[in-house]
Amino acid sequence: MSTLSAKERMQITRQSMPEQDAAERSRNFQEVNLGFPEQLALLEAQRCLQCKAAKCMQGCPVMVNIPRFVSLVAQGDMAGAAKSLMGDNALPSVSGRVCPQEQQCEGSCIRGVKGQPVAIGYLERFVADWARNHGTVSDEAQPAPTGKKVAVIGGGPAGLTAAGELVKKGHDVTLYEALHKPGGVLVYGIPEFRLPKKIVASEVDRLTKAGVKIECNVVIGRTYTIPELRERFDAIFIANGAGLPVFMNVPGENFKGVYAANEYLTRVNLMEAYHAEGANTPVLKGQRVAVVGGGNVAMDAVRTAKRLGAEKAMIVYRRTKEEMPARAEEVHHAGQEGVDFQLLVAPLEVVGDEKRWVKGLKCERMELGEPDASGRRRPQPVAGSEFILDCDVVVVAIGTKANPLLTATCPEMKLNKRGNIETDEAGMTSIPGVFAGGDIVRGAATVILAMGDGKRAAQAIDAYLKK
Repeated sequence: MSTLSAKERMQITRQSMPEQDAAERSRNFQEVNLGFPEQLALLEAQRCLQCKAAKCMQGCPVMVNIPRFVSLVAQGDMAGAAKSLMGDNALPSVSGRVCPQEQQCEGSCIRGVKGQPVAIGYLERFVADWARNHGTVSDEAQPAPTGKKVAVIGGGPAGLTAAGELVKKGHDVTLYEALHKPGGVLVYGIPEFRLPKKIVASEVDRLTKAGVKIECNVVIGRTYTIPELRERFDAIFIANGAGLPVFMNVPGENFKGVYAANEYLTRVNLMEAYHAEGANTPVLKGQRVAVVGGGNVAMDAVRTAKRLGAEKAMIVYRRTKEEMPARAEEVHHAGQEGVDFQLLVAPLEVVGDEKRWVKGLKCERMELGEPDASGRRRPQPVAGSEFILDCDVVVVAIGTKANPLLTATCPEMKLNKRGNIETDEAGMTSIPGVFAGGDIVRGAATVILAMGDGKRAAQAIDAYLKK
């Protein structure tokens, strides 16, 4: 515990994250945030008041013991902090970079009531990176094998977290991933400049060393079905995400130069289409790119377009910045990098030339009316406000939904009206021994919520297998 008094700790201001210069980073795919040096981490950790009723933990979907690991950082015990953090969180290097801490742990931090909360996310990243750079920090004995076999479907944040938790309990875990690399949205969705692929690879490597077996290029619903896996495994956890794109359903949306955001980002991130030469999977590098949407995926897409050389990279969003669901840091970084925000604007039609190539986006101006079910003010068209936004590439980033490929092979599994899998409180589906979590259950959400689902599902699966 820091020797500083509460009053002295209150006088320490929040430390800023070092980052790449905006003009420089908008032309490369290197990480924007550079991480705390140890001196800043020690100073920031001393801001923590070590509350007896730690509200920050209540705000964390994976229930990390935040006061404990932060206290160990303040004492300079980085190995102890790493052991504490990694005992609670299977993917700390990931969540320390992409988790919306401002809405969760930091949003619940008592220090945020009168000033700025403790930078828990930055400290989490610091500790996880320290652990990776200093080798293994775990001296835990291998658990005794239980003899039970568990299949995990999907190598994204929910699946990886569940697999990591289950091997800790001694179960034999095989994870099936449809793509050629594990990581799910961590590798195909989130760009290199926010989450480097080597970080994801190192987290996956740590899980495989702990005993998780991973098989890639396995599409459940085609390679194997759920009934087939049920015959071979004692339990199954489905975490295949919600990867089916949602489109605007406007005229011209099938023109050349229109991408769904997940295809656009997969081409660039997982298939490295940003390489000028040698990329097997090309991507259109437009000069005027319009990205429709206001969430984190839209920010990732528009900032990617800027790095691919777009002269004008635009966000087209039907509300104002205040209503954007994207993280404030991502919106701020996008603005610094020269992204143009076309706000209170809604697309009506994709305009193409005689060869069906995109040449513009027909839009109309909007104004905000009364709040809708989301609590945000509902956008309403302004009469006679139609205009053409010049662009040569359109990226649609307005959400995703469940892919029916897997669920179609087991009609006895209950789905809701959106095609998502229904589960009970323990995360079990209508099929005994088959559990589900992450976006396939809750719809498109955040990485940390998926990780929380994976951790809770692992506990429920363990309890089920013990019966």
